[in-house]
Amino acid sequence: MYEVFVNEHRIILTNKILKEDGFKLFLMETVDIDDVIMQLNKGRLKCAHIYYKDESTLLKKFTKKVPLVVAAGGMVTNKKEDTLFIYRNDKWDLPKGKVDKGEAIEHAAIREVEEETGVKNLKIDTLLKKTYHIFKRNGTYKLKETYWYSMHTNYQGKLVPQVEENIALAEWRPKSQIPELLNNSYENIKALF
Repeated sequence: MYEVFVNEHRIILTNKILKEDGFKLFLMETVDIDDVIMQLNKGRLKCAHIYYKDESTLLKKFTKKVPLVVAAGGMVTNKKEDTLFIYRNDKWDLPKGKVDKGEAIEHAAIREVEEETGVKNLKIDTLLKKTYHIFKRNGTYKLKETYWYSMHTNYQGKLVPQVEENIALAEWRPKSQIPELLNNSYENIKALF
């Protein structure tokens, strides 16, 4: 099973037919993804389940309909155990970005955090999880698969938000503020916490 976010809504890719309230079942072979996304965004659906019998090829089948973009990012903490957040497109987010062709995913995660925030001396602790969300670029829907790593740093320098990526702020925030920030964040970021 895969949970794919479309803004605040979800598409569940599954090989099981479940009985849940508030969702509609679609078949992978015949589903019109653009129509499903439109129904979710207009509130006609709360959640969509897309069924395909073979669990091992669910994602592969879906990415034939929605092209895959691989990204990596980090949940970074400092010595004070503050967490690094960015503010982009009027939402609190964590730094992440596209993996370049031939680049190791771990390297991309560190590079993207550095580029988007100016933080240095990053060390990866562990892979937290992968998240999936759909976005639209140049009129085409794409599926972003993001590898999220727990990272730490001893960096104490100035944070520099990458304005060319629409990042208005890069800030260290204490644990006590995280619930408030998540009220204005993305569902896939909430799922990390």
